[in-house]
Amino acid sequence: MTKEKIKRKRGRPSKADKEAREKQQRRDTFTAWAMAVFMAIIAITLIAFTHNVTADEIVHKFKNPSFSGVNTSSHYLTIENQEFNRKEALEAEIEALKEAAEREENNTTLARFYRNLESRLFAQLSRQLIDNLFGENPQSEGILKLLGNIIEYWIEDGIITLKITDEDGNVTTISLPVGDFTF
Repeated sequence: MTKEKIKRKRGRPSKADKEAREKQQRRDTFTAWAMAVFMAIIAITLIAFTHNVTADEIVHKFKNPSFSGVNTSSHYLTIENQEFNRKEALEAEIEALKEAAEREENNTTLARFYRNLESRLFAQLSRQLIDNLFGENPQSEGILKLLGNIIEYWIEDGIITLKITDEDGNVTTISLPVGDFTF
């Protein structure tokens, strides 16, 4: 085709243009009717299903009992219990950590050596006291000072009496008969 034939004429529309416009108008009319029918169906559906809709006054109520006053005492009690439990848990955790540190400190090599040495020294002192009471040359009385404590012993009428006085002045007396120790 040449440019002249493609060129549109000015003025009156051609028969094909008229048919295309009429066809477009029919489509537009059908679309408008379809939209109107669809909107009518939606409107009828909304009216049919919304006839039970009711409304009430909007009332604001606080959920927090501190503001509303409803169940305030139990709310405060709950808060107090939570705070108490947190404090108690923290104190228990601190105490557990202190005990763990103390166990660690008591479990060092130096601490074990010190306990073993102390045990052996007390055993030796006890052996010396037994030798003084029952050995080859028994003594009828004596005094032993140990770490601020005073241990006095004497034998009277076949009874050994030990009088132990601690640093605070508290006195403990132990009396043992001599002849009743048999195996």
